[in-house]
Amino acid sequence: MCDDHPDRPAVARIQGETDSFGSEMDDMCQECLQAYREEMKSADWSGVCDWCKTHKPKLRPRRDYEEGMAGRVYEVCDDCIKKENDDLEKEAGTYWDDYGDYDD
Repeated sequence: MCDDHPDRPAVARIQGETDSFGSEMDDMCQECLQAYREEMKSADWSGVCDWCKTHKPKLRPRRDYEEGMAGRVYEVCDDCIKKENDDLEKEAGTYWDDYGDYDD
């Protein structure tokens, strides 16, 4: 059932607020889903990145993997997310750098 209209069936479950304790899930009827989608189209996602401290046109919620799932949720720009992903990929590549050295 829809969270805002208990007499209507829910047609979608959308992840809502996310924090250190997890996330809230919002059940929406068709009317609420359409209103949510319109709101998201016009939303302002810009702001100052928590990691690089520069103003960016788009920020996304992101955890610092070193802080674990109990760490805070940061507002992070795409450049910082790409840098972190690239660094993690590079680090992961070092774990298996001797693969195949022992084949005989």
